[in-house]
Amino acid sequence: MRALGIDLGSKRIGVAVSSGTVASPIDTVERSGDRSRDHRRLLELAGEWEVDLLVVGMPYSLDGTVGPAAEGIVEEVEILRATTLLPIELYDERLTTVTAHRLLQEGGVGGRSRRQVVDKVAAAVLLQAWLDSRASEPPSE
Repeated sequence: MRALGIDLGSKRIGVAVSSGTVASPIDTVERSGDRSRDHRRLLELAGEWEVDLLVVGMPYSLDGTVGPAAEGIVEEVEILRATTLLPIELYDERLTTVTAHRLLQEGGVGGRSRRQVVDKVAAAVLLQAWLDSRASEPPSE
């Protein structure tokens, strides 16, 4: 199954793709101020990569509750759902951006360069975690 991982930020949207078992960062969409335009761009990427599913990061609070940020994501996902037939799955994205920063820092990617790619790397971290969780599930009968 091909999936598009989406990390919905307030300024940028990180996007990653998987072709089955490995997630790869592909794009960072700058927020335009027009949510429908941003969603059209995400759906264009979904079409370009021929994905079957959208996996959107859900920013639960560290204690697992749904806070204001998560409520905003739920609202935005409902709007996105109304514009596509692709299934959309929410997945816990806690600490993905922190992990992405750490991976980039360990890889020697400096400040300005890191800021340019961290969102799509965070989307890849999110999507890889989703893929790994599916791989550990027992097969359904």
